[in-house]
Amino acid sequence: RSNPYQANLLRDGVRRYLQLPADQTVLILHAKVAQKSYGNEKRFFCPPPCVYLSGPGWRLKQEQIKARDRGEAGFRVCGYMGLDSMGSTLMETQKLSFEEQPDAKGFGCAKALYISDADKRKHFRLVLKLFFSNGQEIGTFHSKLIKVISKPSQKKQSLKNTDLCISSGSKVSLFNRLRSQTVSTRYLSVEGGAFIASARQWAAFTLHLADEHCTRSEFPLREGYIRYGSVVQLICTATGITLPPLIIRKVTKQYAMLDVDEPISQLHKCAFQFQGSDHMYLCLSTEKVIQFQASPCPKEANRELLNDGSCWTIIGTEMVEYTFSESLACVREPVSPVPLITALQLTGGGDVAMLEVQGEYFHAHLKVWFGDVEAETMYRSPKSLVCVVPDVSAFGSDWRWLRYPITVPLLLIRDDGLIYSSSFTFTYTPEQSFIPGQQVLPDIPQDSDKLLDSIHQEFTRTNFHLFMQS
Repeated sequence: RSNPYQANLLRDGVRRYLQLPADQTVLILHAKVAQKSYGNEKRFFCPPPCVYLSGPGWRLKQEQIKARDRGEAGFRVCGYMGLDSMGSTLMETQKLSFEEQPDAKGFGCAKALYISDADKRKHFRLVLKLFFSNGQEIGTFHSKLIKVISKPSQKKQSLKNTDLCISSGSKVSLFNRLRSQTVSTRYLSVEGGAFIASARQWAAFTLHLADEHCTRSEFPLREGYIRYGSVVQLICTATGITLPPLIIRKVTKQYAMLDVDEPISQLHKCAFQFQGSDHMYLCLSTEKVIQFQASPCPKEANRELLNDGSCWTIIGTEMVEYTFSESLACVREPVSPVPLITALQLTGGGDVAMLEVQGEYFHAHLKVWFGDVEAETMYRSPKSLVCVVPDVSAFGSDWRWLRYPITVPLLLIRDDGLIYSSSFTFTYTPEQSFIPGQQVLPDIPQDSDKLLDSIHQEFTRTNFHLFMQS
């Protein structure tokens, strides 16, 4: 930066941010697939796309607007959600009203979105536009790609068509419709530490394959695609609460099929039998989640009769999270596009170690920061930034005396001071010879400066390690 005073001011602001992050997070939760509507019918997306607003930065923004506008009305967040490439008129979008939840998160839901048969695309994205009620634009945010299907596949799924198969470790939603009525839809969710069937909100669950021969306390997870008859574990992504081990069964005309082992497909009807139980299945009763005992079929040993509440529809889900902080920014420009980091790639060594930051929505007005140290950054494309890795001495640590790994968070900061945090960090690690308890440079020859310089070159060439915080 050309102005040292501004550079120091910004660095002090970044330090304050790192000590007490005032982030604003926009989380979009949606299904992986959407069923197309035909004619005049409207097949609303199920589960409906949801938006959550979280982080202390929203409260800080409220205080700033109140101080500036001398009113509270300007802070209220409102939004519109629609499909991409459909124009900008409000007729093609749905207005979102955000309500504050007990956990202080803002929640909004787009219940009436659909895709018509006139739209010939095979994939699309959702577009969310957020504003303050005083008219100030917050930004535009996109979902992940959603696949369009005509109807749930009734054929036996092949693992060649992996788009529709559900893999271990992926996220799913479960919903139930009594007598196939849309108004009776209930979603498996978690509230107050308990599983419930909610008509308003749905939860995403990580679905894991498990070793059926192990006890619940061991429960090692396996990779692969989920097949009927597998033992699985459902873990709520938001709370970490889990259900006991379950055997997933295919449902045909309200019967659980005990001998089917084909791969599970999107929007299939399925049932969840508690492992080791006497024909007990996961079931809903109004808003409660209970156990239901199925009735064996005397004439067909491979079937068990279920009730409506035990028949669930399964669908894959996606989540995209945008995090930013306006604590240092003094402008009213939209925060979008919000960059998303997906991977890091280190090249070179010594004084020319370069880090490629890979992701989406990058632009030329971004700088990479290693903690509170700005890196020389070059814009390559909307999916790539390249920066020079700062020397470890920039953090106030002399490389000669580095004994322990130094880990710093990776940030992207816009020209106007807007901060975009990430889950990625960068770690400087001392070489083996610099580990505490080992003698460092036992014999220092007369030309010790040359020796130190050579050690420095080798050290800076190899002391960079990357990892991602989960």
